[in-house]
Amino acid sequence: MKITRTNLNDAVEEGILTSDQSERLLEFLKSRPSVGPEFDFAHLLYYLGGLIAIGAMTLFMNLGWESFGGWGIVTISLIYAILGLTLSNRFQQKGYTIPAGICATFVVALTPLAIYGVELALGLWPKDTEYREYHRYIRWYWLYMEIGTLVVAAIIARFYKYPFLLMPVAVTLWYLSMDLAVMLISDSSEFDVRSTVSMCVGAAMIGLALVVDLRSRKTGDYAFWLYLFGVMAFWGGLTVRNSDGELAKFVSLCINLLLMGVGIILVRRVFVVFGAIGCTFYLGHLAYNVFESSWLFPIILSLFGLLIIYLGIIWQKNEQALTRKARSILPTQLRELLESKDR
Repeated sequence: MKITRTNLNDAVEEGILTSDQSERLLEFLKSRPSVGPEFDFAHLLYYLGGLIAIGAMTLFMNLGWESFGGWGIVTISLIYAILGLTLSNRFQQKGYTIPAGICATFVVALTPLAIYGVELALGLWPKDTEYREYHRYIRWYWLYMEIGTLVVAAIIARFYKYPFLLMPVAVTLWYLSMDLAVMLISDSSEFDVRSTVSMCVGAAMIGLALVVDLRSRKTGDYAFWLYLFGVMAFWGGLTVRNSDGELAKFVSLCINLLLMGVGIILVRRVFVVFGAIGCTFYLGHLAYNVFESSWLFPIILSLFGLLIIYLGIIWQKNEQALTRKARSILPTQLRELLESKDR
């Protein structure tokens, strides 16, 4: 939880802290570096401005830049990159960590545009394709841009330790999963192959996110974006798979329930949200296909929902004891990670 002055004043009234101790503790907490976003107006402006700047060079790029030619695009990208790194260093020196991270991320987001300029200048870019299609369509020849982006992100992350830098990395890995599927099989009707590739890449991203989460558990939330796009890739591949049989659909339900369980264990809402949506899809299938004419199904489903609520009440009453017992069998690093999220 976020500690506020009101919390400290309450602690003073309860006799836990003295007034002097509460003031000193508040000043100490303010002096600690902030690596994660906060929901205030200043940070809203930071991210709004940063996302607009990043979007201008990625999602909202228009055809006007084609007039600069390949080397012109490369030159402008390098100028923007130098400007972004200069601002990042300046903000970092002044203690503005969020703007510094956004500017460093802006440089990573420029990488596909710079690679596009190089390919265009060397005559390697397909003549019937535009740069702005990179964020709209799935093509195997985007791989050069994606791999280049990951390399640049790794280099910049070596010198700039900001969680937001993982955002373009996660997006690029997500793109990579879809483009790899196209490279492996060109038949657009083979959704199973594509979904399998998406699931594998998503699972790999989730595994990478867990490793990052464990290693950065005492600093900042560097794993958020990897978890988000990893779950999206895995869940998306799972959901679009051709599951005609009831057994396959039930297995998908079990996987969605497992996602929800993992989300509860890791305290990551993205797992719970997507898992719940998947479970809802399965219940919709039962209601509209399997038990379409059954008057008993809604009644049983309602009772099942009430049972889950009752289990929630039992869990809340015994949460601390059950949590301690469950965590006692976990590895030390994972236990420390979960305990850090309780604060």
